[in-house]
Amino acid sequence: MDQGFHFIRPLWLLLVPLGPLLLWWWQRRNDPLQRWKGMIAPHLLPHLVVGDHGHWRVRPIHLVCAVLVIGGIACAGPTWELDPPPFAEDRAPMVVVIDLSPAMNAIDVAPTRLERSKQKVRDLMKLRAGGRVGLIVYTSSAHMVLPPTDDPGLMDLFLGALSTDLLPGKGQNAAAALTLADRMLDAETDPGTIVFFTSGFDDTQIQAFMRHHEESHQQVLMLAVGTTKGGPLRAPSGALVTGADGSPVDAKLDDEALQRLSDKAHVPLASITTNDDDMRWVQREALHHLAIMKDTTSTVRWKEYGYYLCYPLVLLALLWFRRGWVVRWVFVIGALGLGGLPAPAHADDWKVVDWFFTHDQQGRWYYEHRDFAKASELFEDPYWKGLALYEHARYEDAQKVFATLSTPEAKFMEGNCYARLTQYEEAKDAYDQALRMHHPFPQAQANMQLMDKLLKLAEKVPPEDEDEEYKPDKVKFDKEGKKGTGTTKIMGKLPQQVPSDVWMRNLNVSPADFLRTKFNIENQAPPPGQPTTPAKEVIKEPGT
Repeated sequence: MDQGFHFIRPLWLLLVPLGPLLLWWWQRRNDPLQRWKGMIAPHLLPHLVVGDHGHWRVRPIHLVCAVLVIGGIACAGPTWELDPPPFAEDRAPMVVVIDLSPAMNAIDVAPTRLERSKQKVRDLMKLRAGGRVGLIVYTSSAHMVLPPTDDPGLMDLFLGALSTDLLPGKGQNAAAALTLADRMLDAETDPGTIVFFTSGFDDTQIQAFMRHHEESHQQVLMLAVGTTKGGPLRAPSGALVTGADGSPVDAKLDDEALQRLSDKAHVPLASITTNDDDMRWVQREALHHLAIMKDTTSTVRWKEYGYYLCYPLVLLALLWFRRGWVVRWVFVIGALGLGGLPAPAHADDWKVVDWFFTHDQQGRWYYEHRDFAKASELFEDPYWKGLALYEHARYEDAQKVFATLSTPEAKFMEGNCYARLTQYEEAKDAYDQALRMHHPFPQAQANMQLMDKLLKLAEKVPPEDEDEEYKPDKVKFDKEGKKGTGTTKIMGKLPQQVPSDVWMRNLNVSPADFLRTKFNIENQAPPPGQPTTPAKEVIKEPGT
C-alpha cells in the first residue's frame, strides 16, 4: 500500500483546471481589444480604446477561480500519513520483545542500548494511547514480563526493573521469544505485531522466523539498537567491562546478521532514531498489517489534511462581501434563513460548537483526550456513553446504560461493570449472555472463567462474626456463680495499630526482585507441552 503523498478522492481534482479555464474565458470575453480586433487596424487599436487596462484589481471572477482550485484540492483529500483508528477495538494488538543479552549494555547509544529501548517503548505507549502492548524479554530463554495492557504506568513500572542480570543465561534465543509472543497474540481477536529490540541475531534462528512468516498471521518487526561502530560495554552495575589487557571491551551492532534475517524471513528492519519517527513507523506498519489481514481497505484510515485549506477559503469568503459586488443578496438570504430557524429550547445551553459538531462527535473528542466526565455528559449514543461512564469509574451508572442494550459488546461491558462492583454472579450471567449472542468471544470466555475462580475463592473465606481486634484470648466458664451457664471473657492486650505508611512499606516488593524470582521459577518449570501454572488472569477491558 502506497503511504506517500496521494489524494483520497482524486476525482475532485477535475475542478482544479476549471478555475484557470474560467478565468481565461472571462478575460477573453471582457477584453475590448479582442472585440475590436477585426474592425480597427492593430496599430491604431491600443490608442482608440479608452480605459486603464494596465491596472489590475481583484474581481469576483478571481475569487471564484481561486475557490475552484483550492476547494477542488481540499475536497480531493490530500494525505500522506495513516491515521490511527480512534476506536479502541480497532487498534492492533502488539507485543514488544527486548533482548537482555550483555551487548545491550553498550553505550554507543546514550545512555545505553537497553535504556534507549525502554524509552522507545514508553514513547510507543504514548503514541498508542488506548492500544494494548505486551512485554517479553529473552536471552537463552524467553519470559513474559507483562501481558498486553493499555496502562502506561504499569508498563513503565516493569520497564524500569529490566536489566541484563535478570536472566541467568546468555545467548539470543529469539525463536523462543517469537513462539511466546505468538501464543500471547493468538489469544487476541485481531492479528497483531511483534516488535523486537535487539543489537544482534543468531543465524541459527532464521529458519524459525521463515516458518513463522509462512504460517503465522502475526507480523514481525525488527528494530536495530546500536551502531556499527560500536561502543564500550558496561556491566549491569555500571562499571566498564575490560578485557584481559585491561582495555575496555567494545560491542558492535551485528547489522549483517539482522540484514540476513530481514532478507530471508521478510522481516521489516529499521534502526532506532533520536526522534519518534521509528515508533510512528512501527504504528503505521501495525495498522497496515491489521488492514491487510482483515482483507478490507475500509479499515485503513488516512489522516485528512484537506481541512487545513478551509482557512484560505474562509478568507476568500470574507473578501467576497465587497461594495458593489452582486453577491450582497447573500445577506438577505442569510437573514431569512436565520429568521426561519426554530428557537432553541434552552438558550443557556446554546454553543457555537453545536453548529459544526454533534454531541456524539464532541463526546468522542473528549473521550480521546481522556476527559471521560465531560464525554459521558455529551454522548447521546448509549454504548459510547456507557464506555465513558465506565472509564470514569462510574460502574453502577455504566451498568444501567449497558443493560438497555442487547448487543454482545454491551453485555460484555455490563459484565465488566458487575465485576468491578464485585458482583461476580451477575457478571458471570452477563458474560454468558454475550457468549450466547456472539461465539467465539475470547474475552468474555476468559472473564467468565475468572468469575468462577473468584466465586470459589469467596466461598473459602470464613465469615467475620466478631471484630478480630476485640476477639478474646480465651473463654472461662463460671460453673458456680451462674450454675454453669455464665461465661467470662478474659480480654488480652489490644493489638497495636500499625501505621499505614509502615504497613505499605512492608508490602513494597521490588519489581526487579519479583521478575528475577519469576524467571528462575519458569526456568525450572516443565518443558512446553506439559501442564504448567497458568499466568495471572485479569479482567479484559474494551478493545482487548
